[in-house]
Amino acid sequence: MKSTISRMLITGLVLLFAACSQKQTNTDYKVLIMDGEFSKARVVINEMLKENNLSDKERKNLQFEIERMDRIKNDFTKTEEEVREFIKEYIPDVSQEDMAKWEKEKSLEMRYIDGEKRYFNRAARNLFRINKECLEIWNKHHESEPTAQKDPNALDLDKHIQEIMAQTKTGEFVKPVRMKIDYSITVNPNTVPENKIIRCWIPYPREIENRQTDIKFISSSPAEHKIAENSALQRTIYLEQPSAGDNETRFDVVYEYTSYGTYTDIDPDKVQPVDPTGPLAKFLKEEPPHIVFTEELKSLSSETVGAETNPYRIAQKLFEWVDVNIPWASAREYSTIRDLSMYPFINRHGDCGIQTMMFMTLCRINGIPTRWQSGWEFQPPDDSMHDWGMIYFEPYGWVPMDVTYGLRKTDNEKHKWFYLSGMDSYRLIFNDDYSQEFNPPKKYFRSETVDSQRGEVEWEEGNLYFDQWDWNMKWTVLAK
Repeated sequence: MKSTISRMLITGLVLLFAACSQKQTNTDYKVLIMDGEFSKARVVINEMLKENNLSDKERKNLQFEIERMDRIKNDFTKTEEEVREFIKEYIPDVSQEDMAKWEKEKSLEMRYIDGEKRYFNRAARNLFRINKECLEIWNKHHESEPTAQKDPNALDLDKHIQEIMAQTKTGEFVKPVRMKIDYSITVNPNTVPENKIIRCWIPYPREIENRQTDIKFISSSPAEHKIAENSALQRTIYLEQPSAGDNETRFDVVYEYTSYGTYTDIDPDKVQPVDPTGPLAKFLKEEPPHIVFTEELKSLSSETVGAETNPYRIAQKLFEWVDVNIPWASAREYSTIRDLSMYPFINRHGDCGIQTMMFMTLCRINGIPTRWQSGWEFQPPDDSMHDWGMIYFEPYGWVPMDVTYGLRKTDNEKHKWFYLSGMDSYRLIFNDDYSQEFNPPKKYFRSETVDSQRGEVEWEEGNLYFDQWDWNMKWTVLAK
């Protein structure tokens, strides 16, 4: 009996040690990646992938860690000399001490990868967006440049906003703009062997009552296509065709839609907290990995909100904090960032999606429902992919918000806060959530794991990343 007990005890200790070792190994690769030890992390991950007891989800997560490292390398290709040469155009006497200071304060994004110092591809330009002193230098330098002749058809955004506000009372939809879109994806020659099938998903607009309407499909190439149901929160049109081999393989879709502006005149004294256990509970909770109530964000929220209890006034405080403290800058691919809402806390900058995710998270921490929305923005003659969101104020309901457009520079308080309960007419909405399954689903990892604005492409042997194809957006305002 004693021998049996001893054997059981030894076996238990061995299993416990193995479990602890496994747990330690599972965390080591993340530490190695964070420390820039990519080659070592790859060895650890490949050893873990040899295990037979991994679930499909665990195996895919580990495989994506390898993919993520490759994508990070793709985003960090600039040398110190290349970055310095760009900066010297504006700051001729830039010193090593300057570089070190900017790196420490996160104004100049860099990291070490396997001992090699690498800078983010757009780090040099971003320096003149993030650092206030460098921004002033940039502005002074460009003040002396001849001003381009203003396009007579250019959108006067603040005039457009004023017109929306003048025509709306509460939550009405006005100032319709009819748009025609011709969007194409072109796969590079010799990317996929000739006649092998290429699968392509192009973002497609969602029909949203009163806000985005009258969507009209016109044509696609190839002609055979599948448009996802409107219930798809990341809606796409699916196309496939054989690779053209030595030539480009092109996919194209043409459609029209109508977009409306809207504004809700919020009376803060009428706004009430929502029931955290009611139908809006989904929009109040954490959604890892990008909406997580970390101790850092909870502390920031507490410092920013103070003793305020009114949901709208809390949202104002948080909206203003992000607008003032998180300057817009070009961002890495989202798939390379583990937590989009913590990224700006650490780095003190971010693009539209990063700013929006942080604002959404801070609002949810305070019991204010928020959700994602994204697609493209148009400010004729300009355009861009863009992320914004929706926010819920009881009793007004869901209203649009855009923390990137932020506080308008005006003495009119309602106009100033327009983008906390209003939206201009020049939007194209593909997504009402993020990281949603496509229809039909992709087999391989998405190039953009969060958003869906450019499209996705794959073939039988894997995903085609952004450097293997290009996209082109052509748009026309048909009526306004």
